[in-house]
Amino acid sequence: MTGEPFSADIPSALSNAIGHMRAAGVPDPVRDARILLARAIDQPIDRLALFTQGTMSDRQARRFADDVRRRVNREPISLITGRKDFYGRSFAVGPAVLAPRPETECLIELALAERFERVLDLGTGSGCILFTLLLEQRTPAWGVGVEKCPDALMVAMENRDDFDLAVPPVLHRGDWYSGIENALPDGFPSFNLIVSNPPYIAASEMAGLEPEVRDHEPDIALTDGADGLSAYREIVSGAPKYLIPGGRILVEIGHMQADAVTGIFRAAGLHDIAVNPDLDGRDRVVSARA
Repeated sequence: MTGEPFSADIPSALSNAIGHMRAAGVPDPVRDARILLARAIDQPIDRLALFTQGTMSDRQARRFADDVRRRVNREPISLITGRKDFYGRSFAVGPAVLAPRPETECLIELALAERFERVLDLGTGSGCILFTLLLEQRTPAWGVGVEKCPDALMVAMENRDDFDLAVPPVLHRGDWYSGIENALPDGFPSFNLIVSNPPYIAASEMAGLEPEVRDHEPDIALTDGADGLSAYREIVSGAPKYLIPGGRILVEIGHMQADAVTGIFRAAGLHDIAVNPDLDGRDRVVSARA
């Protein structure tokens, strides 16, 4: 980022930040500049209007300038702040995990439409799906989150510690279903529900992603390095062993993958297969039963 250093004068600093972000192609520079200003002066965003005619300390001005430079380089706001809202709660995030997306809330709604006692979240990442389901379920429930990446698992553990869960879920380092039995303290129960937001972007599609995603989010959470369908094959291969008869499986998909994923589910012998849209009307979740 070039230009004069950021002023401690808040109106000037905010205007300068918006201009730099707009020139860099940041999608919503006004919103992002306000978020970073609120962070710099340690105020909630809904109180920012009370401070927009004031001045910052030198420390605050430097922090704001540094954060704006990061955003100009298309680093996501969630990585700069270390937090991302999902289903009404704030979750810790970081470079090792996929930041929660609003469209994933469609999976949450579908999962909560029926009662469950035990849920398995494959590729749990930040844990936002697993913890949201356990916190929103009206009857007692318990869960397991499986994550391959050790750094991602540390983020999930941080989020688990932030929430008041009656029965804390097990967080297990593993690749899909590997070693789940060994992670459970009291034997191995089958699950009523399996959920996953797996890496579903094909390797050939990675170059076309927005820089916030392509350059700053973990490849392991985005792509299988192949056709974008490998994870679904892994998930359905183990489902008969870990899902009770009649139990449900819900997976997020790319909006062009419905036919391919339903075909994989059908070939695996799953039943009641359905494609569910998100709020924008795009195919988002495939659901089925054992």
